[in-house]
Amino acid sequence: MTQKITIDQVTRIEGHARVDIFLNDDGSVSDARVAVTQFRGFEKFVEGRPFYEMPSLTARTCGICPVSHLIAASKACDHILSVRIPPPAIALRRILNLGQLIQSHALNFFYLSAPDLLLGMDAPVEKRNIFGLAEKDLQLVRDGIRLRQFGQQVIERLAGKRIHPTWVVPGGVSSPLTPQVRESILADIPEVLGIIRRTLDWFKPNLNQYAEYIRTFANFPSLFLGIVNRDGKLEHYHGHIRVVTPRGSILDDTLNTHDYMNYIGEAVEPWSYLKSPYYKPMGYPDGMYRVGPLARLNIASETGTPLADQELAEFHCLDKGAVLSSFHYHYARLIEILYAIEMIEELLHDPEILSTNVRATAGVNSLEGVGVIEAPRGTLFHHYRVNEDGLVQWANMIIASGNNNLAMNKGVLQVARYYVKADKLQEGMLNRVEAVIRAFDPCLACSTHAVGQMPLRLNLFAPDGHQLDTQARTTA
Repeated sequence: MTQKITIDQVTRIEGHARVDIFLNDDGSVSDARVAVTQFRGFEKFVEGRPFYEMPSLTARTCGICPVSHLIAASKACDHILSVRIPPPAIALRRILNLGQLIQSHALNFFYLSAPDLLLGMDAPVEKRNIFGLAEKDLQLVRDGIRLRQFGQQVIERLAGKRIHPTWVVPGGVSSPLTPQVRESILADIPEVLGIIRRTLDWFKPNLNQYAEYIRTFANFPSLFLGIVNRDGKLEHYHGHIRVVTPRGSILDDTLNTHDYMNYIGEAVEPWSYLKSPYYKPMGYPDGMYRVGPLARLNIASETGTPLADQELAEFHCLDKGAVLSSFHYHYARLIEILYAIEMIEELLHDPEILSTNVRATAGVNSLEGVGVIEAPRGTLFHHYRVNEDGLVQWANMIIASGNNNLAMNKGVLQVARYYVKADKLQEGMLNRVEAVIRAFDPCLACSTHAVGQMPLRLNLFAPDGHQLDTQARTTA
C-alpha cells in the first residue's frame, strides 16, 4: 500500500501550501506534489465592477506584491481606454515596480532563504529564522532590513503608502513626482548600492559549498519565459514575450503580450487551487516553463545597466546554455536588486521625470484589455472584458507564481527522491524539500483558479473517523 508523508504547512513562504510525498513499499519516493490550499477567486467576484476599480481591487490579491497587480491592472485598463500614457507616468510606474522588486527580493533572500544558506539545512528549527541569523551575522541581517526598507520607502514616497497604494490609475498615475521626493530617493542610492554589492561579494564565493543543492534543486531542462524589450534587454514593465530553450537558444521572440492565450494554456489539477500554465505549442505538461529572476536573466541579452551587466556576464558562465538549477534563483535575485537600484537612479535623473503631465483620460474605447508586467516572481497577466458601460463581464489572471507551478512540482519530486529516506526520516530532509520551494519564492496568496474551473474535493467522515463518502468536482 502506498504510504504518504505530508509537510503541512510549508514554512517560510508567502501563503499556504502543503507537500504530499508518496512512498513505494520499499520506502523510496514515487511522487511528490505541492498542494496550494487557499482559494482566492478574484476572477469571479470582480465581475460587474467598473473597470476603473480593477487596479485597487486586484491589488488586494496580495499584501506582498500589491504593486504588481496595481500596475498590471492599470495597463489592462489603459488598453480599454485606448490612450497614450504620458512618458513621465510610464517612468514613475517603472520606478514603483522596481521598488517593489527590491523589497520582495530582499524579503526572500534575507528573511526566508538565508537561514538555510547561512545556518545550514540541518540547523535546529528554532534557530532557522532571522533571530538565529542575527546571532550568526548581524551585519547581514541589518543589510537585508535596510534593502527591504529602501524598496518600501520608494513605494511609500511615490505612492503615499507601502501596502495597497492607489497612486497608479488607468491612464497613468494620480500625481506627479516632486523634487523633494526625487532627492530623498537619490540620497539613499549610494548606501543601498554598497549593500547589494557587499552581499554579492559574500554570496558568490560561497557557491561552491552549495554544489549539492545546485545539482539537485529543480535542476532540469525546461523552457524559460518572460518579457524583454525591443533590444532583447532585461525588462519589467513593457515589451514582448521571449521563450528560450534549455540550451539558451531563442525558441520564439515574436510573442505579443496581448495575444497570450494563443501560446499559454492553463491546466488545473484536483489537488491544488494553483493553476498550471504551459506553453501551448508543446502541450501539457511538456510545455513546462519557468519565469521570474532566473528566467529573466536566462532570456535577456543584457540588463542595460553597467554593474548588473558585469554580474550577468558572470552568471551566464554558470552553465553552457541556460542556467538550469533553480537554486540560482537566489543569485538572480541579487543581480536584479543591483539592476533595480541602478535603473531607479537612471530614471530619476531624467529631466522629464518631474513633468506634471502624468495622466491621460478617456472613456471606454475598447471592450477588452490585457496588462502584462514582470512581477518579482515572474510574468503577470491581467485580462478583462467589459460592456459598453465599462462593467467587467469576465476576468482572467495568470499569477506569476502559477507560471512556475509545473516546474516547482517537478523540483519538489527531484529533491524528495534525492534526500527523503523513509527508514530514517529526519527533519532536515523535509526542510530541503521546503527549501526548493523557497528558491522559487512562490506568492501563494495570489493563487486563483483556472478559467471556468474550481477543483473541489469533499470528504465525509463518521464520528469514529472512518471515511463514509467522497465527492470531487473539477468544473464550476
